[in-house]
Formats: sequence, structure tokens, C-alpha cells
Amino acid sequence: MISNLRKAVRLPQPRTRGVDLSHPARSPLGTAVVNCAVYVDGVRQDGNHPADVAIRRVREAGRGFVWIGLHEPSEKEFSGIVELFGLHPLAVEDAVHAHQRPKLETYDGSLFTVFKTVRYVEHDQLTDSSEVVETGEIMVFTGTDFVITVRHGGHGSLGPLREQLECEPEQLALGPSAVLHAIADLVVDDYLDVTAAVQDDIDDVESEVFSVRGSGGAGRIYQLKRELLELKRAVAPLDRPMQELATQPMRQVDPRIKTYFRDVADHLDRVTEQITAFDELLNSILQAHLAQVTVAQNEDMRRISAWVAILAVPTMVCGVYGMNFEYMPEKHWTFGYPLVMVLTVVACWVIHRGFKRNGWL
Repeated sequence: MISNLRKAVRLPQPRTRGVDLSHPARSPLGTAVVNCAVYVDGVRQDGNHPADVAIRRVREAGRGFVWIGLHEPSEKEFSGIVELFGLHPLAVEDAVHAHQRPKLETYDGSLFTVFKTVRYVEHDQLTDSSEVVETGEIMVFTGTDFVITVRHGGHGSLGPLREQLECEPEQLALGPSAVLHAIADLVVDDYLDVTAAVQDDIDDVESEVFSVRGSGGAGRIYQLKRELLELKRAVAPLDRPMQELATQPMRQVDPRIKTYFRDVADHLDRVTEQITAFDELLNSILQAHLAQVTVAQNEDMRRISAWVAILAVPTMVCGVYGMNFEYMPEKHWTFGYPLVMVLTVVACWVIHRGFKRNGWL
């Protein structure tokens, strides 16, 4: 069974980056309820039942579990499920209002886990205001005979994941914790996809900064750093919950699943390391860009200073001869004016050649 579970965990994910994989509702239980199903020995049971009927069937049989999926439920829509499963009020408040950090909390009879989902926003060209990373949330209530998923945001649909798990009953037979692991694995795999896409953007900016034109603007670099910070806020807090799920004994988590939580934790560590490396790389790119700007400004100032020095010669000569003194050198000589002009041009040429030789022009 464990070998089959490993095979099930690593199946290719039917996801497309940047596309919302919507999943049609199978249960007419309300606008927020996407799906409600009973699983016995990993096999989905026929029929669409309300949540109270589904959990009653499971508890009367003494086997199986219920998986209820909701999308952005209101307090009123969620209230019936809260009473039915005895969910803690604090966890319910977090699930309804969202905007939570990734975390794992233990309540009487259930675990409450918050995941931040991320999606890479496709764009033709990175600008100073491009949105690169879009975030959402998935909250998971895990009990011994139920799992309730609450999704917020326009992406991160669990429909394809549910269908994939239903094709591998050996995994679902391990209970609600198998669903929790599959969701964690899906979320972290999405992190890997997004970091790979962000790396492409960083490579593009780096190439432009070090190109001959040097057109990589500081605005785009700052925008990437802001989007990278948003990704870091989604990823970094999840490390502790994954470590707890992988190492701490919990009644709601099958011991055979813990090995696979460790695998997810390893992938999460890789994402965290990549984000840290990206942040340091962007700092280096920004410093290099600012250094290039400074060098370019210095070059411009050197050229301006050189031309000012060259033009100072004719300016001085014209200023001297424009003072209208009666006795001026060569003022009454026929070749005086041409001689002064030639000497002025020669002096300017000598100065220009000196600056050219020194690399100022």
C-alpha cells in the first residue's frame, strides 16, 4: 500500500501555469459548497448528499470520511457546517474572513491548517507596475472522519486534485490526512512553478542591466523585489506547520503519511532557499544598475568638462578683444585677426587632443 501511495503522490499534476482550473459543482448544497462526497476504503460513494446526511452515513458505518469543499463561504453559509462538525469559533472566523498567515492549529478533535496559494501572472513584458505573483488561501479542517476545505481567491481549484485522488483509492483509504498531504503537496509544487517563472523574469532583467544599452530600469527591479516579498510571505511561515506535521504525533494524521509530509517539507525548504537567493541576486542587480548609472553620469560630466575647457580658449580671446582698449596686440595689423583665429584654433585642437588621449572625449 505504501508503494502505491508513493506512486500516487508523485503523479503529474494536471495544472497549467497562469490558468484557473475551475471545477463544476457536483452538489446542489448552496453557492459556497463546491463538492460534498463520502469516501469508504478510498472509494467515492454514489450519490450527492447534504453534509449532515453524509457525516451521519460515515459515523453510522464507523468507517470512511466526508470531504466537503467550499469556496469563499459567508458566515451564514458556513454556520450549519460549524454546528455539525463542532469547529472551533476562532478557526471558523479565520476561515470565513481569510487574509491569514500559513499556520497549523490544533483544536479539540480537529486540525486547522492555512495554506497560501500562489499563481504566476503571465505578462508580455515586465514593467514598473506589473503584477507577477497573485495569492489566495486554502483552509483545511481535518478530523478523524471529515476534511473540510475552504478556498479563497480565483485560483487554486481543488477539483482536479480531488479527481486525481479518486483515481488512487489506496491513498484516500488512509483517511483525511491523505487529503491534507495532497493539498500541501499541490500548494508547494505551485511554489516551485512560480519560483521558476520568477527566475525567468530575473534573468531577463539581469540581461538588460548588463547589456550594452543598459536599459534595465530600477523600477522593474523594485517591482520584482516587491512581488518576491509577497511570495516570501506566502512560503516562509509554512515551514513550521510542515515540520510539525512531519514530526509531531497527531491523532488526525495517519503515521504512514508523515514520511510524505517530510518530502513536502524538503520541497518547501528548496523554495525558501531559492527565494533567499533571488532576493540577494536582485540586490546585486540593483547595485550594479546604480553603479552603471553613476559611471554613465561621471562619463557625461567628464565630456562636458572637457568641452568647457576647450571652449574657454576662444571665449577668453573674444573677451579680451571685446574690451575696446585702444592699444591691443596686432589690432592695426592686416594679418592680426587671421593670426589670432589660427592660434585660437590650434590651442583648441591641442586641448582636444589631450582630452581625447586621456579618454575624456
